[in-house]
Amino acid sequence: MKTLSVVGNRPQFIKAAPTSVALRERGIDEVVVHTGQHYDRELSQVFFEELGLAEPQYRLDLRTADPEVMQPAIAEQLRAEQPDWVLVYGDTNSTLAGALAAEKLGLPLAHVEAGLRSGDLSMPEERNRIETDKRAALLFCPDERSQETLVGEGVNGRAEVVGDVMADATRVFTPIARERAQVDVPDDPYAALTIHREANTKPDRLRELITALNESGWTFVFPVHPRTRKVMDEHGIEPAPPLHAIEPVGYLEMLALLAGSARVVTDSGGLQKEAYWLRIPCVTLRPSTEWVDTVLAGANTLAEPQEIASALEKARFPEEAPPLYGDGHAAERIAEALYTLQPA
Repeated sequence: MKTLSVVGNRPQFIKAAPTSVALRERGIDEVVVHTGQHYDRELSQVFFEELGLAEPQYRLDLRTADPEVMQPAIAEQLRAEQPDWVLVYGDTNSTLAGALAAEKLGLPLAHVEAGLRSGDLSMPEERNRIETDKRAALLFCPDERSQETLVGEGVNGRAEVVGDVMADATRVFTPIARERAQVDVPDDPYAALTIHREANTKPDRLRELITALNESGWTFVFPVHPRTRKVMDEHGIEPAPPLHAIEPVGYLEMLALLAGSARVVTDSGGLQKEAYWLRIPCVTLRPSTEWVDTVLAGANTLAEPQEIASALEKARFPEEAPPLYGDGHAAERIAEALYTLQPA
């Protein structure tokens, strides 16, 4: 049996790590296609080095986030490999391009992290989730809420609750990160900060966010995404001294940075979850989130710029927070389902 996995950005490399191991242990051959959506070394190659992943058989090196450019290049590899399953992760344009390519060739699609919804259709990620789920024959949901969403939408595919593969990665790699990763952080309490979403990197919005963070009274460590750096440089957006802007870091360094922080401030879906699993209060720089239960549990606060300082001050991780998104063994369930439910 053979799967072809489409990856292209940082969260997908994290999710692919435990999944690739589980596929191998189940006796499933995996072909990996790396679209090149993220081409900065610290956001791409470092994952294959740090996480011990086999090199992708196909490096498309497209250096674009345009799914219309990615789709035919992915389809070419699908045509050559003829896999039993096409496996896509999350909600990026690489995800959608892989789904569209599989549909075009009539190949069965499996979607990891299916059924998540923020309710905000202005976000490209939300539209990508919906369009990918419509096309998937097998939908791997992180929780019952996601499965119920898919049932309510009437999707045709089979929805399986497996948990979240990022919980698998966090469980395995946090002890390694604490021991091995070298991160230069302040002696005083700090918040780990990331900003990369398209909506937050528009110049006026980014300036508003950086100004609010500068004035919050907190110290931040801020690995700057290449997209964010470009906008900051082009528009003269300057972080104040307590906002320590550093180069992008590898996955283990980022885990160590999170694990040592007093708060996490982010627009990343993945970091919202990692903060929860590490029991660190999170402030999310978005009006909505697909990880609704982190908010309902009281561990995650959605904040507009004018609310950041207050949210940081009030943020606490609840002592009675429930376990969310599985038990850290989602990848094994995914591999078993792919093997057991393989298409005729």
